[in-house]
Amino acid sequence: MENLTRAVQVKLCCPGEAILNLRLLRQSIDSRKKNDVHFVCHALVEIADEARYLRPGAELYREKPLDIPAFRRSSPLRPVVAGFGPAGIFAALTLARAGHRPIVLERGQPIAQRQADVTRFHETRALDPESNVQFGEGGAGAFSDGKLSTGIKDPLCRRILEDLAAHGAPPEILVQAKPHIGTDKLGGVITALREEIETLGGNVLFGARLDGISIEHNQLTGLTYTQNAARHAIETDALLLCVGHSARDTVEYLHATGVEMRQKPFAVGARIEHPREWVDRAQYGDFAGRPALGAAEYKLATQLPDGKGVYTFCMCPGGTVVCASSEEGGVVTNGMSRHARSEKNSNAALLVGIDPSQEGPHPLAGIALQRGIERSAFALAGNSYAAPAQAVGDFLAARPSRRFGFVKPTCPTGAMPSDLRRVLPEPVTSAMARALPLLARQLNRFAHPEAVLTGPETRSSSPVRIVRGEDRQGSLRGLYPLGEGAGYAGGILSAAADGIRGAWAVLNA
Repeated sequence: MENLTRAVQVKLCCPGEAILNLRLLRQSIDSRKKNDVHFVCHALVEIADEARYLRPGAELYREKPLDIPAFRRSSPLRPVVAGFGPAGIFAALTLARAGHRPIVLERGQPIAQRQADVTRFHETRALDPESNVQFGEGGAGAFSDGKLSTGIKDPLCRRILEDLAAHGAPPEILVQAKPHIGTDKLGGVITALREEIETLGGNVLFGARLDGISIEHNQLTGLTYTQNAARHAIETDALLLCVGHSARDTVEYLHATGVEMRQKPFAVGARIEHPREWVDRAQYGDFAGRPALGAAEYKLATQLPDGKGVYTFCMCPGGTVVCASSEEGGVVTNGMSRHARSEKNSNAALLVGIDPSQEGPHPLAGIALQRGIERSAFALAGNSYAAPAQAVGDFLAARPSRRFGFVKPTCPTGAMPSDLRRVLPEPVTSAMARALPLLARQLNRFAHPEAVLTGPETRSSSPVRIVRGEDRQGSLRGLYPLGEGAGYAGGILSAAADGIRGAWAVLNA
């Protein structure tokens, strides 16, 4: 804080006694010049005689108000939240704080049991389709880097960060430009959020899978769920659907009942791994390895001459690739980092945009494409949940990999030297091959021959959007499609914000 205070004095040309209060708002790293990597800080300063010290680069602070609607819900029926990922957690928390005692249905298990189930799967390759990297308390984001950066400009994001910090997340997420929590710390935060919901009268039911809805005159009147092989019914007029992008069976059921949904563009590809020190050196130059900087991040994109976009997504510095399967007989990969980001490799998804309409007009055509890719990967890698992988040099030369070189893949269920062209559609692999040399101009060694591609990465976003109106209700009254699975968010923060606004819509209905 002393350095920040001195920097403010220099910036404003003011004496120290003029500074009444000082708070760091945001801190980022500027690494554009590799010989001058430095922190950039945004600070809130309370200063005596503020007009006297205004300078270029300083402006009067205006706090953005949060417009919270009036709550007028009078229904005696308890609202139900299906899914307990970011959207579901914050929807339920908002309802509970308003005194409306939500019932939460989560098909997976509490985070501690879920962590044990995922570890067992990685060690034995015995998949539990209801408790895995995709399903369970915390959603898919609980087994990721825990990134909290977002492109949305919603004042709710600050409130969500404050809630996460108040429930055990590292306090630095409140000031980091690209905050993250890490898989190892997310579990405790998620548990604390659930405990508040329960203390306020909400009920969180695990192993409870939504499997039916009741409708009268296009109005939701109730639902059924299965738990411990027994079927239960709930009378309700508000179902907040926060099931995530992997609950394909739920989406298929709702489509069959007539809920309106449409195709949505999505992307597929593979995870690309490099040694963390390569990425650190490429981003930080001679400053690489300094503890204050941590593991380096990157975000790359290019547009090919034919207009196809190729980009990196969900970059995990100092992390690992994980098998994130949730359906038997299918392989899908994702990336994961602990808070320290100290693993040997760094990885990111290398993705190519998909227009699902090319697969046909059916709203669920994108799901069929994803599922076909995942099943091909499962078969190619020996029907064992190992992931097919290929050295970048072999991929660019269009030959199968027989072994790996200096860069070793990190997927805990194993990586099988393979040919990704036998898994991914030709337009995708062609675009990846053309893009790799172009992206290497943005990040040194990105297309190094011994870097490793592990795939497939198919679930970066939902290929379906469940249609909803401005009141956040779907074509069925009382159904509120929210978050990533409904096609309205793209990460932890945006999904949580959508969950809060969905709860507001229920409270205002």
